[in-house]
Amino acid sequence: MEQELWGQFVIFVQIVLINLLLSGDNAVVIAMAGRRLPPAQRRRAVWWGAAAAVLLRCGLTVLAALLLDIPYLQTIGAVLLLAIAYKLLGDQKEETSDHAGSATLAGAVWTIVAADFVMSLDNVLAVAAVAGEDTGLLLIGIAMSIPIIIWGSSFIIHLLDRYPLLVYAGGALLGYAAIEMALGDRGLAPLLAGFSESALKALPYAAVAVLLLASLWRRRRSAG
Repeated sequence: MEQELWGQFVIFVQIVLINLLLSGDNAVVIAMAGRRLPPAQRRRAVWWGAAAAVLLRCGLTVLAALLLDIPYLQTIGAVLLLAIAYKLLGDQKEETSDHAGSATLAGAVWTIVAADFVMSLDNVLAVAAVAGEDTGLLLIGIAMSIPIIIWGSSFIIHLLDRYPLLVYAGGALLGYAAIEMALGDRGLAPLLAGFSESALKALPYAAVAVLLLASLWRRRRSAG
């Protein structure tokens, strides 16, 4: 009995850490997508984004066991997340008071929902792999993500307002998370077997560098 309780405690701690790490990605997306909205709409974007993340996680949790066995699903999600990161980086143009807040609430919410789907999938897969068939722990993991996403999104929006260049750090974080997701895909395991461990560790950083360079090139081209 004592060993069983200790095992559940260890799983609970793992779920806490996973949510701290992966819910941060959701918060970054919500903040980046909502940053250009008028102040009155930002709070609505944060709440809509948090609600979407939680609802998606609840739905995906039901299918977690099935999703874990689908090859290439995480790779598809990784490609989508890279595309979203690239879009968000391209949207973050220098703003003046004349056109600040030109983004629409509907557009921001759509971007948030799409990114939340991908990252909620990643979160559910990670938590489900740790929790196994313990539904109670899975639900605890979902519930814990709510305050992390809401508070984190609001905090990051304030940081981006004060330090606009941090948007590139946010894009880098999303790009890194995307490649990490793909590397965990069971379908890619045979293809990745031929790569050295150091090459696999370097791959997320290389992808982040390409993502940021492509975003800077697009921004420079549009400015010219």
